Amino acid sequence: MTKHLFDRLEEIYPEMVDFRRDLHMYPELSHQEVKTPEKIAAFLRELGIEVETGIGGRGVVGRLEGGKPGRTVALRADFDALPIQEENEVDYASRIPGVMHACGHDLHTATLLGVAKVLSERRDEVPGTVLFVHQFAEEATPGGAKSMIEDGCLGGADVIYGAHVMAGEELGTAKVRPGYFSSAQDDFFITIHGKGGHGSEPHLTVDPLVTGSQLVVNLQQIVSRRVSPQSAAAVTVGSFVSGGATNVIPDKAVIKGTVRTYDAHSRAVIQQAMEQIVRSTCEAAGAEVELEYVQDCPSIWNDPEETKKVDKKAAALFGEEKVNRTEPMMGSEDFAFYQQSLPGVYFTIGGKIAESGEAYPHHHPKFQVDERAMINIGKMFIELVCK
Repeated sequence: MTKHLFDRLEEIYPEMVDFRRDLHMYPELSHQEVKTPEKIAAFLRELGIEVETGIGGRGVVGRLEGGKPGRTVALRADFDALPIQEENEVDYASRIPGVMHACGHDLHTATLLGVAKVLSERRDEVPGTVLFVHQFAEEATPGGAKSMIEDGCLGGADVIYGAHVMAGEELGTAKVRPGYFSSAQDDFFITIHGKGGHGSEPHLTVDPLVTGSQLVVNLQQIVSRRVSPQSAAAVTVGSFVSGGATNVIPDKAVIKGTVRTYDAHSRAVIQQAMEQIVRSTCEAAGAEVELEYVQDCPSIWNDPEETKKVDKKAAALFGEEKVNRTEPMMGSEDFAFYQQSLPGVYFTIGGKIAESGEAYPHHHPKFQVDERAMINIGKMFIELVCK
């Protein structure tokens, strides 16, 4: 059966490309998606698939009842864009200033719709039930996954699968591994309140800029001295804003950053250590401080038994040597919330454009991927539904 479905998927590939490029031209930011879910819902309804909209806010779920007995399989794609000004010179470049699909979510959405079309045409031969879960706001904190789950998007599913195209990985490859696949994400926001003054009289001030600089250095000791060397973790300061003149000591400094971990123990250790270090560093300088520590999504944990199935199908489709089973990623993904409710597997598919030379990373203004990755993700999804 799957061969016929694969052939059909390749036949409708141009239609998938058209849909993807339409989304690319008219991207919508997290929690601001209006037209995108409308387009998704309309496409699914035309296929005769039962559709529910507004799930958890802006989510869309299509439900296809197959003609044969089987389990209920959920397939997930995300559809939000990023606040980035696109720099690609293509005829389908973003028409929305400052907004761009720079992570492949447009491709994920078009792929899942293509799979829905192929399966709906042969629904009598499809085992069980398929849920097409289209998620909003993956890039945001909080993301859309949690609210969609709370609103019942999983609809009695037995298992869920998700995939992500990777711009730096060769087309025709896959990455699959059991257990930890990507890290948890936490974010921190530190505001240091000092006492400003003239740059010529630093002794009369409480300098938040100097205190913040010391704090940035102190935070780097958390991973090296508080976390076990056998547990991977990262504490990254991404923003430090203070002052604006050469001869003025400012009143305030604001530091923002992210924390990445896999296991819950390291996650708790880092939060506790950060609270202690922030408080003690600022207290020693005579400054007041506010710390907001936000736990976002947990680590992706791929179910071992389900991962064996995904690994086997990837090897059959792409070749044993094309399946990467190495270390997990430090990126985060709120697909992890689905896995707290039921077994699930998240995997990646290569989408590097071989002819382009340099592969720009995700979230870059020149991010691009080979659209043929849609065929490979689609085939994986079809295999996971039908066998």
